Amino acid sequence: MNDEPWLRGPIAGVHPLVMPVFFSYAQVREDLHKHTVGLSDEQVWQRCAGQSLGFQLKHIAGSVDRITSYLMVRPLSDEQLAFLKQELQPPGSLPELLALVEHSLTYSESQLKNVDADSLYAPRTVGRRALPTTVIGLIVHLAEHTQRHLGQAILIAKLLRQTG
Repeated sequence: MNDEPWLRGPIAGVHPLVMPVFFSYAQVREDLHKHTVGLSDEQVWQRCAGQSLGFQLKHIAGSVDRITSYLMVRPLSDEQLAFLKQELQPPGSLPELLALVEHSLTYSESQLKNVDADSLYAPRTVGRRALPTTVIGLIVHLAEHTQRHLGQAILIAKLLRQTG
């Protein structure tokens, strides 16, 4: 595929204001596959530029899961909080981490398909302090936050290839 996901046209069954998240997730899948192929499990946890690729992958998976919970008005589970605390830590092979990301993106997409277009401006809260936002605010954050960490993952993967 030559075109970026957002240039491939509408996605059937997805509201136009939710679609950018689906495009973001498609970009994550494609770019992670492209930029991580051939990296060793050791490289995945090697610190580079202060971070590891493993952290970026775990953080993408965990943050998508947590933000999706806020979007669906569900409190974070003990499992989600425990996952957050260990994102910086190994273990996890590259295939395991990529599967974790895929699972999180797929689950989030299944939830996003249920977002009612009439609820886009409905209030939502984030975190223990119940910081105020909206459905559309969380949708935008899902797309932009995921892309931010994808960019970091790509950079780390490129640096790892340069340093051998």
